[in-house]
Order: sequence, then C-alpha cells, then structure tokens
Amino acid sequence: MGQMTSKRQLMNWAAGELSRAGIESPEQDIALLLKWVLDCDALALWQRETLTESEELSFKEALERRRQREPLAFITGKQGFWTLDFEVSPATLIPRGDSEALIEALLDVRPERQAVRRLLDLGTGTGCLLLSALSEYKGATGLGVDIDPDAVLLAKRNAVLNGLEGRVDFMVSCWTEQVKGRFDVILSNPPYIEHDVIAGLMPEVTLYEPHRALDGGTDGLEAYRLLCALLPDYLEDTGCIIFELGQGQEEAVTEIAARHGLKKRLCKTDLGGITRALVLEKDKKHIGEQLQNW
Repeated sequence: MGQMTSKRQLMNWAAGELSRAGIESPEQDIALLLKWVLDCDALALWQRETLTESEELSFKEALERRRQREPLAFITGKQGFWTLDFEVSPATLIPRGDSEALIEALLDVRPERQAVRRLLDLGTGTGCLLLSALSEYKGATGLGVDIDPDAVLLAKRNAVLNGLEGRVDFMVSCWTEQVKGRFDVILSNPPYIEHDVIAGLMPEVTLYEPHRALDGGTDGLEAYRLLCALLPDYLEDTGCIIFELGQGQEEAVTEIAARHGLKKRLCKTDLGGITRALVLEKDKKHIGEQLQNW
C-alpha cells in the first residue's frame, strides 16, 4: 500500500499557501477542493483522516490552480445556480448568486406559472438564467442567444444536463440580429462594468473570465442603450424585460428605458442589498401616443 497523508496536516499546509496568495476564507476553498477531488460530501470528508498519494497529488494540482487565483468553478468545472447545476468554462462568466435576483423578480411579476409561454435570454452564457426560469415555468419554451459559439455549445450541454433540452433552443447571434418573433419575457445580464474599472477587479475575474462579457463601455451603460432601443419590437405588449444591473445603475437604466417607451415595474436587490434586477414593461401611455401619431 502506498504512503498515506494526514488530511489535517494537508489542510493546514494548504491554508497557508492560499493565505499567502491573498485568498480570503482559504478553509472554505480547501474543503470544496477536497470534496471535489475525493468525490464526497461534507460528512464523508469530515470522516476521512488520510489521503492516498494519488489523492494528495490531485489535491495539490487543484490547489496550485487556486493559488494562481483561478476561480473554483473553473477548477471543478461546475457551479450551482438557483436549483440547478451548470457546467462552466472560460467561454462564459461563472453564474453568480447575485443573478438569482432576476429569477426572483420574474416570479414576483409573473406568479402564475401559466402566464409565461416564451422566453428570450440575450447573452445567455451558461444558460443559467433561461434554464432556471424554464425550471419554474413548466409550460414555457425558451431561446438563448450568445455571440460566442463556445458559449452556445456550453448552454446546450447545460440544457441536457438539467433535462430541459426539449423546451429550449440556443443560437449564435449578436444580440437580436438572428432573432425572430415576440416574447413574454426577455432576460439579459449584459456587460455593465465601466471599461476602466475592469483592470482593477479581483484576479479571478480579470485573469480568467471573458472581458467581452464584462465591458460595458466608458460608463458601463453601452449595452443598455442598444438593448432598450431594440427590445420593444421583440416584446409582447403584456410582456416584461428583466435586466441585471451593476451597482448604482438603476436610475440611469430606467431613464434610458423611458426614452424607448419602457417603464420600471419592479426592482429586486441581491443578498448584499444592491439593486440587481430591473423589471421593465411597455408604457401604455407611450404606445397610445405612438398610435395617435401614426
């Protein structure tokens, strides 16, 4: 039998390595990596006292990636979101708990599960928003759009992983260029970080996640200006648009939307208390004025 290593000694050593790399809460990361390497749950990990040579080697390889500030989700290849699990890759942003505010907002404004029939997700990435919404609205179908072919392939795999492939399609498109029809709900987590701010973000983001999915232009609002101009033509008159927002963007995006006949219905904060989801609907007064002018 090969040499065995004490789990406790290994964890203590690993904590020092991650602390020196500037990683907060290293113990949490170490536990997650060990559960992944050993393919076990928290109870089984607690019961383990030693690791084999091969298990130790696998753990140290994963730990070195984390020490280089690679996100945990890219190391393990998966991330939970809402009630589902998602495969992740450097082609897309990692699903974040903050984005669950969009699903919560959707459930608030459309509590009747039969009220949603067709959903569109622009910049779908892993597909986490669209697939999570479809898991709640069992009678709905969806279309996810991303400019990156690798992201679209990833989203398709996630649909299969979660048993939703029969109710969803994904396509490569620059926003709505290839999209046809109208939708009850349009979801989007567009790039919204100011260009000059990106370089100062945490290394996990700047070194590993795709900048095209982060860069919102000089003021962070570039994508909202484009989408608010495009989306009324793709939205059913009784439909809603739900955007993810960056910190402090609620007022600016609401004003942009108003110029295109969209009014704020609801905002939802994330767990940190930041306004993260903005629900927009067509302004009936604006539609009436357009019809009169026509």
